[in-house]
Amino acid sequence: MKNFVKMTLATLTGLLVFCFVGFFLFAAVIGAAAALGNSEPVLPAEGMLEIDMAAFNIAEQDQEADPFAAIQSGEQVPATIGILKAINALNVAAQDPGVKFIYMKPDMTSGGTAHIEEFRTALQNFRNSGKAIVSFIENPSNGGYYLASVSDKIYMSDNDGCMNMITGVSSQMIFLKDLLDRLGINVQLIRHGKYKSAGEMFVRSSSSKENLEQNQVLIDSIWESWVSKIAEGRGVSADDINRMINGLELNFPQDFLEKGLVDELVTREEMEERLTSLYVADKFKDVKSIPFASYAKAKFAVDFKKKQKVAIIYADGDIVDGKAKKQVAGDRFASLIAKVRQDSTIKAVVLRVNSPGGSVLASSKIKNELDLLRESVPVIASYGNYAASGGYWISANTDKIFSNATTLTGSIGVFSMIPDFSGTLKNKVHVNVTTVNSNEHSDMYTLFRPLDAAETAYMQASVENIYDRFTSIVATGRDMTVEEVDAIAQGRVWAGSEAVNIGLVDQIGTLEDALNYAAISIDGVSGYGDVQIVEYPKPQTSMEMILEALGAEKSIFAGTAFENVEKAFAGWDASQSGKAYARLPYEISIR
Repeated sequence: MKNFVKMTLATLTGLLVFCFVGFFLFAAVIGAAAALGNSEPVLPAEGMLEIDMAAFNIAEQDQEADPFAAIQSGEQVPATIGILKAINALNVAAQDPGVKFIYMKPDMTSGGTAHIEEFRTALQNFRNSGKAIVSFIENPSNGGYYLASVSDKIYMSDNDGCMNMITGVSSQMIFLKDLLDRLGINVQLIRHGKYKSAGEMFVRSSSSKENLEQNQVLIDSIWESWVSKIAEGRGVSADDINRMINGLELNFPQDFLEKGLVDELVTREEMEERLTSLYVADKFKDVKSIPFASYAKAKFAVDFKKKQKVAIIYADGDIVDGKAKKQVAGDRFASLIAKVRQDSTIKAVVLRVNSPGGSVLASSKIKNELDLLRESVPVIASYGNYAASGGYWISANTDKIFSNATTLTGSIGVFSMIPDFSGTLKNKVHVNVTTVNSNEHSDMYTLFRPLDAAETAYMQASVENIYDRFTSIVATGRDMTVEEVDAIAQGRVWAGSEAVNIGLVDQIGTLEDALNYAAISIDGVSGYGDVQIVEYPKPQTSMEMILEALGAEKSIFAGTAFENVEKAFAGWDASQSGKAYARLPYEISIR
């Protein structure tokens, strides 16, 4: 009895300690979330607008910092600023007498090509207003120097150890067939489109010639767009810049100076002297700095007095089935679009697409609601980093399409994929399966056996039907024949600069351009500054992140040989084997 009492007391004590620690951990997370979410920036009345690209990320929409990341790192998590808010901040700064000039530190620039492209366009507009931009770089990179090239002056550190990372754009394709063979997994790929490479990584050990061709053209188009802007900004020919990069001529800071890519090499103290002089101050301590993230937050306000509204619907992420809060969930987005349609104060809509695609079923649901919405208001599409496959499916019928030059566009193709784990079960984990069917093909989606010829033909017929539907949608939306669409489809991915020439998009332009076009379609409105902008969906709050994280479960494959395979199939729902997908096979990020 005494032992039982001791054990009971020990158990209760353990539970109390666990609850005590858990309570304070939860309280710490809540406190961190409150601090991150409610802090109001206090800005000086005047100063230089400091844009430190290491201090914030640019994304489609604002996003509150992950409170768990802040606790784990013990450091301040970079802010995430929506592209519209970032552009608005630069537009306001151009007219703000309190902003004397921009001081930019572009090192650590990262993100999607379109976000960086749109941000540079807004920087160029700021400079065109008559105010100066100066940049200071230490470790130049593709994205960082692309932004810096818009500046009046580029200064570079003369310290030892500066590392040049301007090497041009590169993409890597991963192929898993050899690994899957070792694990006994046979992936059965059914597709239409010789360029539709979304499933190649699972069925090949190297790239097909078509996939290699489209990737080379795509990478060349993105780099051509960027290097032409860099050349224009620095007064150096694009050929000369490519020669410098190809010949590895840019190794040391002195090389950048001699080649005309920077204006001066300086120490930190000398950089402070240049800023003090530009600020027209006696000492650097008198130079007041306005952090860009804080300025962007303070200067973005919704004017509720403006009764007419333009809605932005952000289709940001993979297109998936269901009502999930993350990604572009078909049922949730269909309901959201229906809600927008029922709001009589919304007079125009901008559909901002930043999606590599996904589920055909979810894409169809979203498109159907957008078609109904177009019956009452104009719907203008704006393309971010990606508007491919399902992302193009949902937007092809909009009234006008704006795309960035580097947007990955098109990929008009369809695929279905079913892995067969029978070899894994029998030869790797030594599990035997006996199947009992009511009908001849009852077990075709179980993943425990390969498809037979009739089943493969059945799946192929479904894919062909969806491809025909896809090309028909594009033909109707883009005023083309199905044959003309098929010639540029076949799953091929195009950069926006190419897509505009073949009719997949109407105009190269930013989200701001699309907003202006949508706004002027309203009677009596001269631009989007005359309307109230409303954004859908609302981003997750820190509290929602906490509740979601607390309910998360660890994968059963973590720490096993199957963990890498599970990661490779991330986003693919095995319970819906054989489902058709319209998705881009890769995503590109610039660093």
